[in-house]
Amino acid sequence: MSGTAERGVWLPDVASRTNLRAFIERARRLDEAAVIRLRQRSVDTLITWAPTGFDVLASRVVKGVVKPPDVCAGADDLLRGLAAADPSGYLQTGFAMDSAWRWALPPDSGFAHVDDVPASVVLDLVQQGAEVSKEQGPQGPPVSLLDQEVISVSGSGVTVGIPMRCVFALTAMGFVDEDVVRVRTVGPWVRVDGPYGSVYYRRELLRLV
Repeated sequence: MSGTAERGVWLPDVASRTNLRAFIERARRLDEAAVIRLRQRSVDTLITWAPTGFDVLASRVVKGVVKPPDVCAGADDLLRGLAAADPSGYLQTGFAMDSAWRWALPPDSGFAHVDDVPASVVLDLVQQGAEVSKEQGPQGPPVSLLDQEVISVSGSGVTVGIPMRCVFALTAMGFVDEDVVRVRTVGPWVRVDGPYGSVYYRRELLRLV
């Protein structure tokens, strides 16, 4: 870390900064006023969180340090910080946005692997969903489509249904390639892992009330 800054993010290499920028830019496309949450995960890694607009949370792990260890910041502020990052990788996070965060977070551990799904299945579903959404006009996908369970997987003694909202969120965040996505679950939470990040759906109300 450089200097005596009490608040900020330190990303040690170009790859870490590139990964964080890609995550934030995707989140901002879904919500221009997106708030990003950064939490220290281990000594040298942090996990970033963002709502997707589908009642699904997205996350990505990058190498780095955030101080204090749990920070909420505006997407625009973080992008400006990345553009002005100093040689040590330090970037400012702008004004604290903790009061703007309204989402429950899943547990840090305990997720059991249920099954893997070919990425081609996910991409086909997105294409079909996009066609249905176009028929609805500018208001976007209907709630009935978002809530529809389009994938069902079984394993570890449980059966998990994946709603269309998870599929849309996973691809909107750019987390899918030509490999597979992995489905995990713990309690009411369903987690779908792609090569570049994960989305989390709670089979209850995700938003705090």
